[in-house]
Amino acid sequence: MKKLTKHPVCGTCSDSNYTVSVTVDSGSGCARNYNAESTCMWRCGAIGEFDLGGGGDDDGVDEFLGSVLGSCEGFRKVYSVVVVNRGGEVRAVVGKYRHAWIIGGVLEEGMNAMVARVAETFVKVFVNGGKEEGSIHGEFMPVGADGRIVLSFNLLNADPTDWIYGWDFQRIDEILLAPVIKALGPVANISVESQVLYHTPKSSFSYWDEKWDSYIFSTKDLPFFVNSNEWHLDTSIAAGGRSKILQFVVYIPSAKECPLLLQLPNGEISVTNAFISPMWGGVAVWNPPGCSRDSESKHPARHTISPQDLQKVFEIFMGQLRQLFGLKSDSLYAGASGTTNLLASERGFTEWELDVLSRQHTCFNLVSCATTLGSLSRLVQSLPRMIIMDEIGKQVKFSLEAAKLTQSNASLGIYDASAVSSRQARSLAEDAFFHPSIMSVSYYSFEHCFAVYSPFFLPVSMHVLLAAFREWRRYKQETAKYLAWKKKAKVAAS
Repeated sequence: MKKLTKHPVCGTCSDSNYTVSVTVDSGSGCARNYNAESTCMWRCGAIGEFDLGGGGDDDGVDEFLGSVLGSCEGFRKVYSVVVVNRGGEVRAVVGKYRHAWIIGGVLEEGMNAMVARVAETFVKVFVNGGKEEGSIHGEFMPVGADGRIVLSFNLLNADPTDWIYGWDFQRIDEILLAPVIKALGPVANISVESQVLYHTPKSSFSYWDEKWDSYIFSTKDLPFFVNSNEWHLDTSIAAGGRSKILQFVVYIPSAKECPLLLQLPNGEISVTNAFISPMWGGVAVWNPPGCSRDSESKHPARHTISPQDLQKVFEIFMGQLRQLFGLKSDSLYAGASGTTNLLASERGFTEWELDVLSRQHTCFNLVSCATTLGSLSRLVQSLPRMIIMDEIGKQVKFSLEAAKLTQSNASLGIYDASAVSSRQARSLAEDAFFHPSIMSVSYYSFEHCFAVYSPFFLPVSMHVLLAAFREWRRYKQETAKYLAWKKKAKVAAS
């Protein structure tokens, strides 16, 4: 694990801020090697209470280990890997909670290989979230500076003269979206809105393919698919300012290009028939059943997307949301030691994935808070005449207190609380930097004054300077005449 954490990145572990405990359960007794700070105890003999190697019931194994290791979920977050030597092919699974299991002939591969695989599970999966780089720099998650996200779901009827479809969005909101929003609560304050739009054609072109008996658009057409001129998606007034809006679009093509399928670079058809745009959202193309036009009437009948089809579409959106948050959309992790299955959660995000998001989001918020406050300090020092209001001082003070609380909670493993306080620290720092009194002074610099008033005074000043120059020349000439006359008068008198 020290080798894998030799170059830690923000939001992950270094080689000194974690502890490791080991238990060997032989069935007849346990040998333990626990750190003094650890309070997690494996129940001896529990390995024989459940058939971990048979049936392939991963959900059952996950729930069983959750009951056995439930005592580990205390004040600090504890991640566990259970290794069962049963012979046969080695199989690794990461559950929905904070544990994983490796079953098979693990000792046949060698002790070093088994230990390396356990370490890789801890570091690469539980800590880094299954991403090779461990963390995405910058705005790795689409969260606004105020800690808010607006999920805007849009149903687009490309040509309502062919067919008109609606949806039962309230049902989807209550069944599928509510658990996801609750799970992501510590990371962001999420709100949801929806709308149905008509006459919304796409910008790209498609062509008929005899092989697939469908109209095809390729990945090269994706940058031109979204029609910003016709798709009026920004509807939220509350999302103005520093909040982030993620657009999720269900596109229903017209009868002229139905069915419409997305072709991948390898020539195959996309299973989801959808794509994402980083930091913007995702689009899913839904073809009406049979692609049969209602009639030649100018007023076609209204239809509602079936609950089954709507659930499939929103499952695709949940996968896109995971990708937008930097997580894997599939259920496999291919590491150096082998492939690991990742169980999915009904909430869309497992507990260990939420820990990953909380840690990385906390780290990014703290870095952003420190950068903003540092910029504010340099700005104040560069403008000595600036008057700092008491409100700004309080915002800076509260921001620093929230950042200090964030570091304390993160060091104790209270990731939910640290994510919430880090959002507050960043938001308060942004509020202080963009305070109206500061913005008015910071934009009222000498260069600003010169640029504003020079058009008024420069033409007048030129005339004044020219007049002064003429008067100076006339003064010199008159002075010279006077001196010459005086000299002649003095000579004549003598």
